[in-house]
Amino acid sequence: MMLFTQTIKGGDKVKKWLISFLCIFALVGCSIGTDMTNTPTKKVEAYMDGYQKLDDSVVNDIDALVNNTKYTVEQKTRYKELMKKHYKDLKYEIKEEKINGDKATVEVEVEVKDYSKVLSSNVIPDEIKDEEGNYSEEAYYDYQLTQMEQVKETAKYTITFYLTKTNDEWKIDDLSEATKQKIHGIYIY
Repeated sequence: MMLFTQTIKGGDKVKKWLISFLCIFALVGCSIGTDMTNTPTKKVEAYMDGYQKLDDSVVNDIDALVNNTKYTVEQKTRYKELMKKHYKDLKYEIKEEKINGDKATVEVEVEVKDYSKVLSSNVIPDEIKDEEGNYSEEAYYDYQLTQMEQVKETAKYTITFYLTKTNDEWKIDDLSEATKQKIHGIYIY
């Protein structure tokens, strides 16, 4: 205590040091209290990371997507596994963030497997017809899934995410159907 008392009597240097220390402490305290995940870029990164990590909402979306197909139980399982692998392999890079008041855009380049050629193919090979030469929807879906499982080619897309700040929280606006298709690798020009 005596040392402290003597230092205070030392004058202006101690006061300046004490004020500087308190300012630094206040700044550090303010930055600790700031939510560093509440930026447009961080929200988009968390969204895209959710695909790569297969978070619960992504798995639920896959389930909903699969359940709305005409696939057999086996085909649904194959498609679900295909999409899980697709999302784990998805790559993205944040290119630019722009903020204008409570609105923001984040431009992202994504690289995904390109399933568009398989899905847009109008060719129906003989192998998907039954013994009588009739078209078989089940065989066609098996063929299509096999083709998708063999896709190695990727596509790069630039996607612009739109965000709105509400109650001091940035939220991604609803995605367009074209944006969703780009992320899923099924976008057909």
